[in-house]
Amino acid sequence: MSARPPCPDRRDWMARCARGGAVLAVGALGTGPGAMGARAQTRPPSARPWRIVAVTYRGRTEVEDGFEAHFRERGLPIEFIHRDIALDATRLPALVPEIRALRPDLVTTWGTPVTLGLVGPWNGADPQRHLTELPVVFSLVAAPVSSGLVPSMASSGRNLTGVSHVPPLASQMQVMADYRPFRRVGVLHSPNEANTQAVLQALRERGRARGFEVMDRPFATNPAGQPVAEGARERVAALRAAGAEWLYLPPDSFLGTQLRSAVLPEALAQRLPTFASTEQQIAAGALTGLVSRYASVGRFAAYKAEQILREGRAPASLPVETLSRFALQVRLPLARALGLPPPLAWFNRAELLDG
Repeated sequence: MSARPPCPDRRDWMARCARGGAVLAVGALGTGPGAMGARAQTRPPSARPWRIVAVTYRGRTEVEDGFEAHFRERGLPIEFIHRDIALDATRLPALVPEIRALRPDLVTTWGTPVTLGLVGPWNGADPQRHLTELPVVFSLVAAPVSSGLVPSMASSGRNLTGVSHVPPLASQMQVMADYRPFRRVGVLHSPNEANTQAVLQALRERGRARGFEVMDRPFATNPAGQPVAEGARERVAALRAAGAEWLYLPPDSFLGTQLRSAVLPEALAQRLPTFASTEQQIAAGALTGLVSRYASVGRFAAYKAEQILREGRAPASLPVETLSRFALQVRLPLARALGLPPPLAWFNRAELLDG
């Protein structure tokens, strides 16, 4: 399938793909940065840098690295101001007036909780509490429509656009079945994350259509309804005991904080293979997954920001999109430890990780 690469220079993108391992084309990207060609267009020397405020959920990631690299390589000066909420969404209301006081040209957000907290739902944003007057470009939002950020991927209908990072669920399930046929999938998830619940619902629907059972266990919560780590290991063990043949790791911000300490060690102890939906989960030690590279997500978000800042495009005129190419990755030491080597065909198309 043909697809445009999520970066301005097709030749540079393909070279980096070749260096970085296998990348699979899944679907087609509608409007993409490949249309711009390789020519960087710089601002006049006297022009001040664009001021961009980046709000993240759990510190700086490769998304921000890719975002800044896009502007740097294009010769487009920016003043990048970083704010992080350190996993605490209660900090978001105080950030709205602070961001307004900074008078940025654009705001970029990481993840569903941060984005919803700053801009509100598409049909319920409050100009007093949410950023409605500033252009916002989001990234790392798994389900933009189901989470209520946008009414459709074609247009947000407001001062917002962005990049989703999760490959099509059908493609993920096919890759999982190619590796190891299954009838039962276990899922550990946060009950309070809108994007996670949207993915879980889609997974259940997929299971009913394709004949597999989805068994889910939510994290325990505190009195405020926020997920907590207590009992995570026991929930993984319970899924295995109930017959789960895979542990599917949905795009879930809190889950990401528990992977190394509890979830993945217990899955290994239970000899339960894990399938990742994000690059972060692979880096934490999941067995395999079909994922978007965070740096590429950041570059694509930056391309949309450039269209807004340099070309004067309205965010609502830019569709919300996902990447067209995804990385298939396998952690070989873990595969050997589980006694589950990947299919032979994967050695020609997957990125084999030795660490």
